Amino acid sequence: MSVLVLDTAARFCSACLYDPSTDAILAAREEEIGRGHAERLMGDIDDVMNEAGAGFGDLTGLTVTIGPGSFTGIRVGVAAARGIAVARSLPVTGVTTLESLAVQAKAEAGPDGPFAVLIAGGRGQIFLQHFSAGCAPLDEARAVPEDEAAASLRPDCVCLVGNAAPSLRSDLPTAIDRPVGTIGAVARAGRLFSHAPSPLYLRGADAKPQTGFALPRRADGEDAA
Repeated sequence: MSVLVLDTAARFCSACLYDPSTDAILAAREEEIGRGHAERLMGDIDDVMNEAGAGFGDLTGLTVTIGPGSFTGIRVGVAAARGIAVARSLPVTGVTTLESLAVQAKAEAGPDGPFAVLIAGGRGQIFLQHFSAGCAPLDEARAVPEDEAAASLRPDCVCLVGNAAPSLRSDLPTAIDRPVGTIGAVARAGRLFSHAPSPLYLRGADAKPQTGFALPRRADGEDAA
């Protein structure tokens, strides 16, 4: 079994080939690039497939991060996963960036109680979700204002995870200063969680449609120029 795993939801451009039957990463590429995911992703996929000695015919499915994160990055990864899945008639599973961090936290920090995953969302917002020690979601992922994030935490949280965690509470331990889990964590999250491969943004787009330059609509019956 070989699952192609893609992550372009944040500042990393990552791909790996994962064997869920043995929990083994067969080949991986993960690089912090900031922007330019569309130009890099397909090359990384080729590198991963070649390193593992695999072809697209060997794939049994795909996993892709669906957000929250970068609007453009999310669309790049989701579009690539959908395209490959359609071409090869393969299932594709979406996992969130919050879930990937929860899986990594379980493996690395081993929290002994509920914990919160917090990702900096920009525009004065933080993406927040709580998980049990066993990685089960305890609520829905949501965006909260930065100044309300501390008050939104469960009182029984034992630690905070993610790149928005270090500045939030000084009395709780923090872990994994990243906006998304490693590509290995994304791969393993695909075994625990399953969402449709559709973007999860949690907040409105930064870009707004222009309204001042719109042409007036032609009235019914009016001749076109």
